[in-house]
Amino acid sequence: MSNEMIPPTVWLTIPDLVERMGLSPSRIRRLIDDHALAAKRVNGILCVPQTFLDGVEARPELRGTIIVLSDQGYKGDAVVDWLITVEESLNATPIDALIAGRKAEVRRIAQALA
Repeated sequence: MSNEMIPPTVWLTIPDLVERMGLSPSRIRRLIDDHALAAKRVNGILCVPQTFLDGVEARPELRGTIIVLSDQGYKGDAVVDWLITVEESLNATPIDALIAGRKAEVRRIAQALA
């Protein structure tokens, strides 16, 4: 897996998420803490990729995948980077594969990362 294979990403800050999701900043942070969303610092600002949202909600298939990655030792930035970087065995980014309904395949690959 190569970092050169990270497609362009639209980043949403906590204030962006507050506006889009209609939740308080503390509730957004709770979603991150509870693995419903994953975030990383971009230029020092905590951000979430826009693709992690399904309209105004966190994608439901994301939480279990984040938990699997966390169980494999991935934290914070590493979780986000893995999800948005093209995974050769998927021929897509894991988040795009999740959106396409390939949850079991994505999680099987995530479980093999350790």
